[in-house]
Amino acid sequence: MARPHHPEFDKKKVVAENRRARFDYYVEEVFEAGIALTGTEVKSLRFGEGSIAESYAEVKNGEIWLVNSNIPEFSHGNRYNHVPKRPRKLLLKEREIAKFHGAVERKGMTLVPLSVYFNSRGRAKVELALAKGKNAADKRATIKERDWKREQSRIMRDHQ
Repeated sequence: MARPHHPEFDKKKVVAENRRARFDYYVEEVFEAGIALTGTEVKSLRFGEGSIAESYAEVKNGEIWLVNSNIPEFSHGNRYNHVPKRPRKLLLKEREIAKFHGAVERKGMTLVPLSVYFNSRGRAKVELALAKGKNAADKRATIKERDWKREQSRIMRDHQ
């Protein structure tokens, strides 16, 4: 019997976060994916190094790859060190890969990584979102809404 999937992922240690993703994109669905890493990459991530600020995921040959993510070289890695910006394979089920492929091809959506973290079992995971891009007017509306919410909380705090 398969384990039930929880809507909220159990994040123990968040290593890298793409904070701009929710501003630049409408996030439709969020998935948790494993990531194939080498030993020195895992050690580098455990030290809290790594960036996914300008990265994205793409479907190639029935596999999903995380492109342009930066995991710096491990300081004690000597000759066994990894290439910092290499594409990394994401581990998903075939059904999920097919869903992503269809959404990217037909609907013009984008696969955006939201965060890289270690779960409760100590495995490195990527929170991957199926997202649609925002235009400039949508971004202005988001800024306006965020400022209004901040102003509301200020008014409520001063009123009490």
